Amino acid sequence: MAIPRAEYPRPQFVRHDWLCLNGQWQFEIDASDSGLERGLRERDLNGTITVPFCPESKLSGIKDHNYHNAVWYRRDVIVPREWGDKRVLLHFQAVDYDTTVWVNGTEVGRHRGGFASFTCDLHGVAAPGDIATIVLRARDSHRQPQARGKQSRQWGPLGALYVRTTGIWQTVWMEPIPDYALRRPRITPDVANGVFYLEQPLSRSKSGLRLKATLSDAQGEVVAAECRADVDLAPRLTLAIPDDRLRLWSIEDPHLYDLAITLLDADGTVIDQATSYAGLRSVCIDGKAVKLNGKTVFQRLVLDQGYYPDGIMTAPSDEALREDIELSMAAGFNGARLHQKVFEERFLYHADKLGYIVWGEFGDWGCNWEGPLNADHQKPNAAYITEWLEVLARDYSHPAIIGWCPLNETWQAITGDITVLDDVTHGMYLAAKAADRTRPVLDASGYSHRVPDADIYDSHDYTQDPAAFAKRHAGLADDKPYVNGPDSWGLPEQFVGTMDWSIPYRSQPYFVSEFGGIWWNPEVKEGEDSWGYGDRPKTIEEFYERFERLCAILLDDQNMFGYCYTQLTDILQEQNGIYTYDRRVKFDMARIRAAQQRPAAIEQEQS
Repeated sequence: MAIPRAEYPRPQFVRHDWLCLNGQWQFEIDASDSGLERGLRERDLNGTITVPFCPESKLSGIKDHNYHNAVWYRRDVIVPREWGDKRVLLHFQAVDYDTTVWVNGTEVGRHRGGFASFTCDLHGVAAPGDIATIVLRARDSHRQPQARGKQSRQWGPLGALYVRTTGIWQTVWMEPIPDYALRRPRITPDVANGVFYLEQPLSRSKSGLRLKATLSDAQGEVVAAECRADVDLAPRLTLAIPDDRLRLWSIEDPHLYDLAITLLDADGTVIDQATSYAGLRSVCIDGKAVKLNGKTVFQRLVLDQGYYPDGIMTAPSDEALREDIELSMAAGFNGARLHQKVFEERFLYHADKLGYIVWGEFGDWGCNWEGPLNADHQKPNAAYITEWLEVLARDYSHPAIIGWCPLNETWQAITGDITVLDDVTHGMYLAAKAADRTRPVLDASGYSHRVPDADIYDSHDYTQDPAAFAKRHAGLADDKPYVNGPDSWGLPEQFVGTMDWSIPYRSQPYFVSEFGGIWWNPEVKEGEDSWGYGDRPKTIEEFYERFERLCAILLDDQNMFGYCYTQLTDILQEQNGIYTYDRRVKFDMARIRAAQQRPAAIEQEQS
C-alpha cells in the first residue's frame, strides 16, 4: 500500500536521510479523556487510522464528526540501522491541539497548538537499529478557548465554521542528526545590496566549528563565492551575488537560488549538511503603496481557507496544494490571504516556485472577546503568542510571504479600559515585528484595529450593491476610509454609532481584505444548507456584473493597494467560491480573469 503524502515535508531545509511515518497507525478515541488512567499508553489500541489525515476526514478511514476530547495513536517503528551512531529526531508537522508524546515508555515531548510544527529528540530513548514504540495523545476540547481557526465548536458546521480537525493532520517523520547539527536557517534577502544574509543556528556548539554556504543557480552553477565563517565568531554569513548573476524573485519571474549549507569541524571534516533555497526580493511601503522590488504591485488576492472534501484541513496530495494555486492564478488572482489556518510548508514551497504572493495568518478564532454582546467571555491564553512565534520562525524565509496578520475580525468597543484584546493584539503584533523586520504587519484583519503604528489598515466589506460599496470607499482619498464598526455585523440599533472598534486611520496603506463572497450555486436543491453574502444573484449574468463592478471600484482607486475576494472555493454550506468545494469550475474563467486584468489606478499612478 502506497504511503500517503510521502513527499519531503520541509522543502526549505532538506537532509538526505529521513523516514516518512505516514500510513497505518493504531488509533483509539478517548471520549472521556481518561485514557491515561485506563492504561491506553501501555496497551494496543482498538482501531486503526491513516496518518496524516484526521479522524473526522474520509481519507483517515474513520470519518467521525463527533466531539473527540482526546485521541490516542500508537506505532512501532524500526529506526534504520544505517543511520549509525546519530541522534534521532521525531517530527510532527502539525497535531491539533494539546499533544503529549511517549517513546518506549518515556515522555519525549509536549506541545500546545494545532498549527505549528514540533520535534522530539529521541537521544537516550531510541537509537538507530532500535524499535521505537511511539504513543501520542492529543487533547482537543471544544469548550476551552484555543486557536481553532474555522473549526466549529458546535456539534456540526454552522455559518462560516466548518468540520473540526483533531489529532495528527500533517506528516509525521524521522531524521538522523549528528551531535552537532544544523538547525533551520534564517535567510534574509537584501535587494539593495544584492546579498542574502544567512543566520544558521546549531543544535549545540563548540569552539572550532565552521560553516560553509554556497549559492547556486538552477543549473547548479555557483553564483556566489563560497562563504565560510567560524561559528563562534560570525553571527551571520553574507552571500553576495555578482551583478551579472543577480536575478530577483517576482510574480512574473519567481527565480529561486539553491543554497547548500555545510557544518565542518576544526580539521575540515563534514559534520552535517543540508540544502535550502532563497528568493531575492524586497517588500516596502511608499506612502499608500506596497511595493515589491521597488515596484508598485496591486495585490489581487483571494481568500483561501485550505479545506478539502476528503481531507478537511489536509490536502489529499501534494499535487492538490499546487493545483489550488494554479486555479487561483487561472482566475486572475496573483496571491492569497491564507485565512484562519497556518498552511503546510509544502503549500508555501509551491507558492515560492510559482510566484504567488501570500499573507501569512494565524488561526486565532476559538475564543470570544469581551464585549457588551458576549455572554461567553472565553479569553485567549499564552499559547496564542507562543504558537504565533513558532509559526513566524518556521515560515520566515519563504519569499512568497509578503506580510503577516496574527488576528482576524476581533471586535470590542474601545473604552478607557485596557483589555485582554489590547494586550493580545499588541503582543502578537510586536512578536511579528520582533521576529521579522522585512515585512509589513497588519494587527488585525478587519474590525478591531488597536495598534497605533501598525503598518497596514484594512476593512471587510460584504456590501453587495456596487453603488453603496463605492460610496462607502469614496473617502479614502481624504484619509477617511471605511472602518468596520457595529454596523458590520448588523448589531442591534442601540449599539450602532455608539462605540468605536478601532483607533483612527493614520494614512497607512489600505485595502479591503474581504469583499464579494457572492452567493452562487445553481446546483443547490430546495432545503439544502447553502449561503453566501447578500441576496443570491438571480442569473449568472447578474453574478458577473456584480463581480466586475465590485472589483472595478477597488481597482480604480489610486489609494487602494490591493483587495482580497471571498473566496477561492465553496466550503460545505458556505457556497460563495470561485470554484466548487471539489474544485470544479463554476464560471467562465476568462471572464473572471478579465475583470481583474484592467490596470489598477495605484499602479498607473506610481509608474
